[in-house]
Amino acid sequence: MAGWNGPLKQIDANRWQIPTSYKKGMRVPGLVYASLKMIESIKEEQALEQVVNVAFLPGIIRNSMAMPDIHWGYGFPIGGVAAMRLEDGVVSPGGVGFDINCGVRILRTNLDEKDVAPRKRELVEALFRSVPSGVGSEGKVKLKGKEIDQVLVKGSRWAVERGYGRTEDLETTEENGEMKHVDPSLVSQKAKERGTPQLGTLGSGNHFLEVDAVDQIFEPEIARAMGLERKGQIVLLVHCGSRGLGHQTADDYIKTMVHAMSKYGIEVPDKQLACAPVKSAEAEAYMSAMRGAANYAWANRQCITHWVREAFCQVMGISEKEAGLELIYDVAHNIAKIEEHEVDGRKMKVCVHRKGATRAFPPGHPDIPAKYAKIGQPVLIPGDMGRASYVLVGTQQAMKETFGSTCHGAGRLQSRTAAKRQQTGRDVLETLEAKGIMVRTGSLKGLAEEASEAYKDVADVVQTAHDAGISKIVVRTRPIAVVKG
Repeated sequence: MAGWNGPLKQIDANRWQIPTSYKKGMRVPGLVYASLKMIESIKEEQALEQVVNVAFLPGIIRNSMAMPDIHWGYGFPIGGVAAMRLEDGVVSPGGVGFDINCGVRILRTNLDEKDVAPRKRELVEALFRSVPSGVGSEGKVKLKGKEIDQVLVKGSRWAVERGYGRTEDLETTEENGEMKHVDPSLVSQKAKERGTPQLGTLGSGNHFLEVDAVDQIFEPEIARAMGLERKGQIVLLVHCGSRGLGHQTADDYIKTMVHAMSKYGIEVPDKQLACAPVKSAEAEAYMSAMRGAANYAWANRQCITHWVREAFCQVMGISEKEAGLELIYDVAHNIAKIEEHEVDGRKMKVCVHRKGATRAFPPGHPDIPAKYAKIGQPVLIPGDMGRASYVLVGTQQAMKETFGSTCHGAGRLQSRTAAKRQQTGRDVLETLEAKGIMVRTGSLKGLAEEASEAYKDVADVVQTAHDAGISKIVVRTRPIAVVKG
């Protein structure tokens, strides 16, 4: 794929602008968050052209934004953020993605690396057995009849009511793990059939379970408020989404939106940006179904959390109370929401698309848990399985500039095919184990696709977000054991 040669004006050390003069029809500029080092690799592919294409969408406000983990996606770039006016704006499923509410959660423990290290192999095997993973994997939760509809409506609460986790888990999950205004009838039967056997499964690709040790604490007071108190402290990460149900829902509504565009006379430069007016029947149906898929993803991560706790305690020979295992936070990556933001000095409701981007609300925001009111919303940025992951917090600058959004991960540098050409899964396994990172996977081929070299260095990504002021680095963790689908 040829590199991008369009205009790119450097605003400061971490911001680049694509002016509206680049292409007739751009309603707003493109705004790309990247360091000088990162922008060169970003220009090697066409993701910046996708930033431009998003700028054509009706009702878009301020900028078509790209976070530092930007790479090529369907319609929107992954790492894309765009807010639309409700009056004349649109909803685009390409601005959410196929894995609706792919997200990550982190649990703290009372244990340290020295406690876990002797049982690392046993622990990774137990986690692999406890949580079904891989393409087409089926879960231990057996839904009956129309029970899937209750999952779509209640999300994490459905799981907690059935004994999968704790009530306090809901308080530290974005949206309490339960978006409102879901009509399950708007999720297709095919999507439900795909989702019914998959609840409580990890899936494949970049999804993972990880045992990490706190490696560095940058903001001790903020870290303590999250229960992260010392170097070497063990934390657990869960990264997965809405599985086949979310993918099918996206597929269903993209087809709906293609027809809707001709009905409403909307033209876009890329058919993958198929959309409909925010207040149209088609957009409202999609948003309802998308919320249901998001709730399914939260229920999915909640069930997995329950089995992770069980496996961890069993291997370590301690109770849940002794282990700690409190959920610090759970954030969504691929989602669209109606939120209130200040635009041109006045508060207004807008539809914010975050695709491969994370909410980053500031201290005092009413939508974050009371326990985090003074520090801001926890932001979780996982890296590749051979390097680090980060915990950050949201900022006022993000609220002012990016509609309370920041990056979501390292972001791919290579396609899966290119990664497999460079090394085998066995090579990756041996490299990681030489670093002291135990890995358990059901697919060595899949492991090759997830090699560290296939990703940007997450340290560069989060440093750019931190330096731009759209989130603040609090803690760095490093992996010691990984389960990959």
